[in-house]
Amino acid sequence: FITIQEGCDKFCSFCVVPYTRGAEYSRSPEEIINEAKQLVLNGAKEIVLLGQNVNAYNFKTEENFFKLSNLINRLNKIEGIKRIRYTTSHPKDMTEDLINCYKNVNKLMPFLHLPVQSGSNKILKKMNRKYTREKYLSIIKKMREILPNMEFSSDFIVGYPGETQQDFADTMALLEKIRFINSFSFIFSPRPGTTAANLEMIDYKIAKKRLIIIQEKLFNNQIELNKSLENKKIKVLVENKLNEQNKLFGRNKYLSSVIFKGSENHIGNVIDVKITNSNQNTLFGEIESKMKAA
Repeated sequence: FITIQEGCDKFCSFCVVPYTRGAEYSRSPEEIINEAKQLVLNGAKEIVLLGQNVNAYNFKTEENFFKLSNLINRLNKIEGIKRIRYTTSHPKDMTEDLINCYKNVNKLMPFLHLPVQSGSNKILKKMNRKYTREKYLSIIKKMREILPNMEFSSDFIVGYPGETQQDFADTMALLEKIRFINSFSFIFSPRPGTTAANLEMIDYKIAKKRLIIIQEKLFNNQIELNKSLENKKIKVLVENKLNEQNKLFGRNKYLSSVIFKGSENHIGNVIDVKITNSNQNTLFGEIESKMKAA
């Protein structure tokens, strides 16, 4: 994990980050590249770029601005790195150059956490999110045209002040259209000092009911994806051995947890695992004897 950016300039109505973390700040690319090289020397195989608003990364050099897309392309050339990810992103900063990385950067994983918060344009405007439902959908469409197997997770705030049943229906329709594979959903909770803290809350019982509905749908999406991987071989980056068990833990390209029997010499390698079973949160599998570590 490498922090490349801190702070946020978006000032969403519900969020305290601009007040607690300050303005957006980007580290120099050379610092980041050197840190990545050192991590690789220490055995790291996957680099995850971190920031409160990571895709706002923008470092001014003498010649021009060095953006997240430039950084990803530099990291892709480092021998020893197997996988590249970044989180958390803001839809407003999903620029064409960043989207096009998914065409050319083979180490960039086909999975993105892209918080939408609501599927209603009215609520998005009240949240000061600086994009529309249509803009968000266009980003998803572009990325899936580049990578048909691209998957997404997201964040949802349910029961935002002023949210009507139609606004919630718009969110559910968006969720159905995109079919997020793993997401976080919460009932709106006012944060002192934010614009939204002064708005009138909707009835908690209504918000709670909506949360149950959205979570059930989100959980079903997770179950369906995991079920679809049963009896298939997938690539898993092995992270560690589970305590007091003769089993290994790793993650696939979509960040899903995978547990399987194996020896410690697989740790740190990307290997093929055949999925035999699954539940909402975890895939279970086995290594066939003919499979070798990559």
